Amino acid sequence: MSVPIVRSVDQLREIVAAWRREGVRIAVVPTMGVLHEGHLSLVRAALKKADRVIVTLFVNPKQFNSQADLAAYPRTEDEDAAKLAPVGAHLLYAPDAEEMYPAGFATTVSVSGVSEGLCGAFRPGHFDGVATVVAKLFLQTSADFGFFGEKDFQQIHLVRRMARDLDIPITIVACPTVREADGLALSSRNVRLSPAQRAVAPKLSSVLLKTAERLGRGSPVLPTLAESRAAILAAGYREVEYLELREEADLHPMTSLDRPARLLAAAWLGGTRLIDNVRLFRIGSTD
Repeated sequence: MSVPIVRSVDQLREIVAAWRREGVRIAVVPTMGVLHEGHLSLVRAALKKADRVIVTLFVNPKQFNSQADLAAYPRTEDEDAAKLAPVGAHLLYAPDAEEMYPAGFATTVSVSGVSEGLCGAFRPGHFDGVATVVAKLFLQTSADFGFFGEKDFQQIHLVRRMARDLDIPITIVACPTVREADGLALSSRNVRLSPAQRAVAPKLSSVLLKTAERLGRGSPVLPTLAESRAAILAAGYREVEYLELREEADLHPMTSLDRPARLLAAAWLGGTRLIDNVRLFRIGSTD
């Protein structure tokens, strides 16, 4: 048995309208496919809060910074649909680009503030593409809950701010990052790693965890971050785009650990860009 697939907004809204007449709660899990255990954990979490769960699969061209990256992104719809049925997803919404952005489409949703810096500094236009497509998905699905993984921590802040500012009646639920046994954060981009790169990849999370522990014990922020950046490069990464300490509540930069924070990083391993983050607070704090 496979999960039902719909490809048009009209089909989707007809199904959602029937569910609404039943008085059920609806959750949406937005994805770009290449589903892994992290995505499936979001579906399981959604099933605990909602009666119906829609998974969306759309490789959004508006959030890619290069056509080559877009073309290289894997498309695995059949495998993705097969993974969703056993976990209990009720519907897979898989529109094409023409359905999402029909001829004459001329609107962009742009969220300032939380989109600036971090990934926003290195991927111009990326978060405009994310905000635009997620706003459309929220409106198309009329979901009560939207589920996102904390690996994309800046994106969670962006989506929450967008929904709040546009008065979209949806609750955003952030779920913990799911990791491989060696600590590597699950990502659809991990399939691009060569065996040698895959062996190096967990060093990013390892350095983040060690850095978080050092900062939690009172090490000075800027020198510690500089040493950790060097450690990531020494481990085999070719470039560190950023390694920053940000306030967990609003992503404001921090130079001292005096409130709950996130340590966020983006780094290139060969031709693959990986991101990760960890939560931290001063050891002995009750936060």
